[in-house]
Amino acid sequence: MYRSGHYGVALLAYSPVLYALGSLGRVVAAGVGLAVVLAVTTLPDADHDLPLVSHRGVTHTLLFAGVVGVAAGAAAWLLASPDGVGIAPMRALELAAGVGGAAAFGVLAHLLADALTPMGVAVLWPASGKRYSLGVTTADSTIWNVGLLAAGVFATAVAAVLAVPVAGVT
Repeated sequence: MYRSGHYGVALLAYSPVLYALGSLGRVVAAGVGLAVVLAVTTLPDADHDLPLVSHRGVTHTLLFAGVVGVAAGAAAWLLASPDGVGIAPMRALELAAGVGGAAAFGVLAHLLADALTPMGVAVLWPASGKRYSLGVTTADSTIWNVGLLAAGVFATAVAAVLAVPVAGVT
């Protein structure tokens, strides 16, 4: 899948979360989560530039999603801790969990997008090298990549509009 397809799948996958958080009045959390998901969703493809790392290898696994989530959560915790931004400990914990969860979610969205292709992904590595694939499109399909992006943008817009009504409109 190309970058546009990855963003599209990430937006499609996150739109229900955006809706749920927005409906609960957690608009900032929804927006920050969306930003984190989009920031990391193409991270697994950094393996193209890493020597000795095969494409769709270790960076395309549940293990990698967990490592990215923990690292992002730890970074958020350090930034928000009393020595950093200095917010209350429970808020720092909430921020760390949210950022870590969103980062892992972004990597998982990437894996889902790559599972649409015939090559698939070995998500359970190192426990298993079996590749999982839905085989519905090739990675270089312009129609699928652009279509997924358009669908993701549409789903995100609908989720945002439905979750957070415009002031004064009931």
